[in-house]
Amino acid sequence: MTYRRITLPLFLVQEQRRLGGSGVFTALMTDICTTCKTISNEVNRGAMAGTMGYAGSRNVQGEEQKELDVLANDIFLYMIDQSGNWAGVASEELEDAYISRGSDGRYLLLFDPLDGSSNIGVNTAVGSIFSILRLPDGTDPSDERVYLQPGVRQVAAGYTIYGSSTMMVLTSGNGVNGFTLDHNIGVFVLTHPDMRIAEDTAEYAINASRERHWPAPIRRYVKECVAGAEGPRGKNFNTRWNAAMAAEVHRILMRGGVFMYPVDSENAPRGGHLRLLYEANPMAFIIEQAGGLAISGRERILDIMPERLHQRTGVILGSKNEVERIGRYYAEAEREETSAA
Repeated sequence: MTYRRITLPLFLVQEQRRLGGSGVFTALMTDICTTCKTISNEVNRGAMAGTMGYAGSRNVQGEEQKELDVLANDIFLYMIDQSGNWAGVASEELEDAYISRGSDGRYLLLFDPLDGSSNIGVNTAVGSIFSILRLPDGTDPSDERVYLQPGVRQVAAGYTIYGSSTMMVLTSGNGVNGFTLDHNIGVFVLTHPDMRIAEDTAEYAINASRERHWPAPIRRYVKECVAGAEGPRGKNFNTRWNAAMAAEVHRILMRGGVFMYPVDSENAPRGGHLRLLYEANPMAFIIEQAGGLAISGRERILDIMPERLHQRTGVILGSKNEVERIGRYYAEAEREETSAA
């Protein structure tokens, strides 16, 4: 039998040759792969490792941290210090940017070390989300402003999901590819080449417990979906909710769908719930590269100019035709508000 498996290192080398690159991107991704494999091992050990509880601390967002949140963040920072490939990093768990020691790297890493950590105790999927930016020439990585780049400037983005198998999904602006970790050889293997999102769907994901806070466009869209075949859409919809963005996006990539966490009446003072730099931008990049759309409600997520390191935003992403519909509902609501004024 001919051996035809393509490992992630081989895939990166082939891409490097195709693009005439210097090998820097391969080195960056090797760092992230090693980090995510280490986190995968810690997640898989679960209660046996004694890291399933709360850490007794809160992150910069004011959220209570799980021990695995802190451990995953520490694993990322250790990698940064050891590799020498990065100028600096920004983490959802840290108030300020972290500068790599003794490095002359020209790239910045932004990450959510363990997305969906509230699911840890019930053994459902969690993930790590990352985004790579270039350090602008002549700038200091200790200056927060160098991280405040719109999503369209991302060099690459991806996530690793720690579920029944460990998968890394990656884009560098040339489509989306998925790699599954083969634990027998310790290497990610290409299993899902050129991932694409179906333009139409009959599945949506939203936290229904927040319905009382939803803006009118989201309330309208969900009401139509709930009405099913007898309603204005003329078909039945299913709803899903994992409470982990990596898991939600992964399901959409695999079988289509829409994920919604809008700016609503309760989270509006904070600008929304999800973080622009660590969650929304990398996932929007992946979704668009797979043929889907990602909006905050009234604008494309990748066009938002960040103003703060921990800025939040609304997120609506997934199958193209459904996201376009929701965008139209926002535009109509805005016109109605303008007319009423």
